[in-house]
Amino acid sequence: MRVCVCTIVHHPEDARILHRQIRALLDAGHEITYIAPFRACNVTPWREVSPVDVPRATGRKRLAALRAAHRALEEHSAYADLVLLHDPELLVGLPATVRRRTVVWDVHEDTAAALSAKGWVPGPARPLLRPLVRRLERRTEDRHHLLLAENGYVDRFTRAHPVVPNTTYVADLPPGPPDDRRAVYVGHLSVARGALDMIETARLLAPEGVLVELIGSADADVRPALRDAQREGILRWYGFVPNDRALRIAAGAMAGLALLHDEPNYRHSMPTKVVEYMAHGIPVVTTPNPPAVGIVEPTGAGIVVPFRDPRAAADAVRRLRADVELRTAAGKNGYAAARAQYHWPAQAETFVAQLETWGGRSPASLTEPA
Repeated sequence: MRVCVCTIVHHPEDARILHRQIRALLDAGHEITYIAPFRACNVTPWREVSPVDVPRATGRKRLAALRAAHRALEEHSAYADLVLLHDPELLVGLPATVRRRTVVWDVHEDTAAALSAKGWVPGPARPLLRPLVRRLERRTEDRHHLLLAENGYVDRFTRAHPVVPNTTYVADLPPGPPDDRRAVYVGHLSVARGALDMIETARLLAPEGVLVELIGSADADVRPALRDAQREGILRWYGFVPNDRALRIAAGAMAGLALLHDEPNYRHSMPTKVVEYMAHGIPVVTTPNPPAVGIVEPTGAGIVVPFRDPRAAADAVRRLRADVELRTAAGKNGYAAARAQYHWPAQAETFVAQLETWGGRSPASLTEPA
């Protein structure tokens, strides 16, 4: 099967897109054309994919990237069995020649709810954009196939759509015990994702010899604070690191931070970083978004702290540092739960089979008469 994958918003090495979905399709023997902002992100594409470079959509500068992506989609969808889109922006004005192909939208987030956390969207425009986004979703549902990254997204749509959760790879063997020196964060850094809270947490912990490591790209409005904190020596900020390498850096830490704010989009989205920490035996320190609480508390994988409370987060890290039995048990519990419930290969099989069915390449469809 030939699959044309496209994003202009996400980093080309996005964990869900590249390391999970594209990897699963390649392993199943399919051919991938990957339309993404390689040069803008200084990324060398994998040899196994056919790369097509386009500009990246950032902030309010999105029109040029959208036009370039639509041109690339018109050209490369012509020989694809299936087109897999990862950004709702790509659905706006999608060329008719592309719409006539088998198109799948992978729904990563609650787009309308997420507007409140996007600093580049003017505040007065957000209430006006939400109904337009919902209308775009309904129209897309009528025209194309949808994959949902969360069970919490099901109620947004009128029909049933397959859910492929954003899980992770979990090693066969459990990791070693957590250390007593580092707290880590893996993921994009923004105000809504707790970047400023983590800076303050690091400031509280640095005099005690605890290093906070932040691994991920950052929104423009938090980069100055991150650079200042790094210059002061209170934390280490790596910038963007591909997901597999980022998790190798994080491995062995005594705490994995997930200090998301109480935003509408996060109330029904499973925080992938929580599962990634658990998979690597890292005790979790998370704010009380319902999906995170539903994972961490029943499994004993970490500690829940209040929203926007760096002191409470620092106290949780101190508690894990002081109590070797607590952090060892949290690491073991998290790994066991991740291996049992959130191992990506189990989802990969479902994902590939669904795309093969839509692309007309499932075993059943191949044996049906023409």
